[in-house]
Amino acid sequence: MKILFVATVTEHINAFHIPYLKWFKEQGWEVHVATHGDGDILYCDKKYNISIQRSPFSFGNLKAYFELKSILKEEKFDIIHGHTPMGGMLARWCGKPYRKRQISDDTSGTGDTIDTNDTNIDSDTTRQFGTRVIYTAHGFHFYKGAPLINWLIYYPVEKVLSKYTDDLITINHEDFAFAKKKMNAKNIHYVPGVGVDTKKFSAISSEAHAEILKSEKRKELNIPESAIVLISVGELNKNKNHNVVLEVLAQLKSEYNNHENNTFNKSHVHSDSYVDNLYYVICGSGPLQESLKSLAESLQLQTNVIFLGQRTDVAELLNMSDIFVFPSLREGLPVSLMEAMASGLPCIASNIRGNVDLIEHEKGGLLCNAGKANVASISNTTLEYTKAIRALVTNESLRNSMGEHNQKVIQKFDIEVVMKQMQKIYLQVR
Repeated sequence: MKILFVATVTEHINAFHIPYLKWFKEQGWEVHVATHGDGDILYCDKKYNISIQRSPFSFGNLKAYFELKSILKEEKFDIIHGHTPMGGMLARWCGKPYRKRQISDDTSGTGDTIDTNDTNIDSDTTRQFGTRVIYTAHGFHFYKGAPLINWLIYYPVEKVLSKYTDDLITINHEDFAFAKKKMNAKNIHYVPGVGVDTKKFSAISSEAHAEILKSEKRKELNIPESAIVLISVGELNKNKNHNVVLEVLAQLKSEYNNHENNTFNKSHVHSDSYVDNLYYVICGSGPLQESLKSLAESLQLQTNVIFLGQRTDVAELLNMSDIFVFPSLREGLPVSLMEAMASGLPCIASNIRGNVDLIEHEKGGLLCNAGKANVASISNTTLEYTKAIRALVTNESLRNSMGEHNQKVIQKFDIEVVMKQMQKIYLQVR
């Protein structure tokens, strides 16, 4: 068996798909990957650096189309699996000519191939001869509340390309229901994400010396042991909406200093000033990094907001934190939110597709703008986030119960559970 993964950037493969590539190699499969960017990929036999770009309007994608066509012409793949919007588009369009079947009992000896849609051929007398084309939608760009431009650009393309898709994999319930109703893929699957290694994140919090590890990590970051720590993990871009948390912290600071709202008092925290005891740790990098730092400084929050950039110790950082905050505007099924749940953290998240598949409101955390699907309402207000943060900061027992609930729920999203479902799909080609 020979398989090709296609995605926009190399980082996507390294971040989400290494366990799958490892499994392919364990089966004796030959693994190829086509992405934009250099860099090594584990368990990959051959890596192609193609010109694929995230923007559908980039001329680089036209070049990537011809590059991928050349690869497919040279290499005969049993499976092509596309990821990310542009990776999925190119994989399916270039892979279309290779989706053929052949009569298994060919007495004529001609070996002529036939189209899979030929109704004159009994399916029992045919076997798959060509390439199986798979696409994982890591969250359609068109969704409830999405901008009209997203529907105009992405929906028609996905609709057309679904006809040339053997297996369309969706990772949240909203996309699955939509795909079943509107898409023309041969098979449409719901798989709960790419999977998360729950043991990796839960093990730290369950260790006998977990509190010591927590204390050491806080010392490393100059965070007081008595502080309440909020944490977010994700790329620093507009979609992740980190600025809303900074605005909340500024609002709470103003409330305390001006005594306009006596919701907090000093018994709730362990210092003379509420804001001095509330820290916000942001893990990740991206185009908005400098503007977010400037916003924190303008709001006089630079002492309590820590920008860590990309980290390899996310499990330890989650363990030393108290609340995970995830105010994204759009998600498929967020891995960082799953990792926080596995770590036993209560979660404050936006009430959007993907997040609602994971967080049960008032059980595993608080969904802000509950019952509202309007993205603009999520991005333009800090009111519900302020209420949510205040509610969890002041109630340790609630934090603990929500964290315990999340650790139970997340088990059905574990990498071993997801891998078994994906293996069944891959093995259909045999």
